[in-house]
Amino acid sequence: MGLGRGLGAILEDVEAGYLKDIPENGLKEINISEIELNPYQPRLEFNEDSIKELAESIKKYGLMQPIVVIKDDDKFILVSGERRLRAFKFLEREVIPAIVVDYSLNDLREYALIENIQREDLNPIEIAVSLKGLIEEHNYSHEELAHIIKKSRSYVSNMLRLLNLPDFVIEKLKSKRLSTGHTKILSGLDISTIKSVVDKIENENLTVRETEELIKKLKKRNYLDSKKVVKKFEEFGFKVSSSSNSIKILFKNEKDLEKLEKLLDKIN
Repeated sequence: MGLGRGLGAILEDVEAGYLKDIPENGLKEINISEIELNPYQPRLEFNEDSIKELAESIKKYGLMQPIVVIKDDDKFILVSGERRLRAFKFLEREVIPAIVVDYSLNDLREYALIENIQREDLNPIEIAVSLKGLIEEHNYSHEELAHIIKKSRSYVSNMLRLLNLPDFVIEKLKSKRLSTGHTKILSGLDISTIKSVVDKIENENLTVRETEELIKKLKKRNYLDSKKVVKKFEEFGFKVSSSSNSIKILFKNEKDLEKLEKLLDKIN
């Protein structure tokens, strides 16, 4: 994928304070009134004191790193440098040095999603949602996406699997009451087992290793319980097949069905 590497390389150069290859449009002075904020900016909160400190530094030493923008019709859209732009606005400057890169608004969306994934302060669900967004947007395979974001295929698959967890687990993961390590091993369990395990994790402050051991014990117990049930049905003359999470009663004829109905009536 050209975008992730091309735009990413430019931004890395800018943040490092120098440019290896200046884009075709080069460095320009752009009217601040013509610049719109990045609609896909992952960062939602900015410390005002930090902006004021940056403004004072710019006032004293000048702007060390230009902002990066794309041209969209008759306006510019910010790609990188929102803190610098806010500082210039605080100083009531009218123009700001900017590098204009030749990417579309769709490219900007794709880059923002990649940037989202690579930000360390995002919670795992936000990363998973960003991964899903990239797949839906570009129909990437897990392998292709892993190559683009420089992660392993298993990382992509495991993160996406988090979105299949029950809502209450997702909320606990967002609020950091559960770790990613804990939630990864919950995948594939039935809802009642998940609730039981999560309660124990929170009440007993279980580590990931301790949680793995707990799940192994629960699976073993469930397996032994299912074997007992299978044996009971077989004693009543039914043909039964079972797997790790299901028991099937096979009927040879109408007589078997009637026998099962009578058995269930006794239980009730």
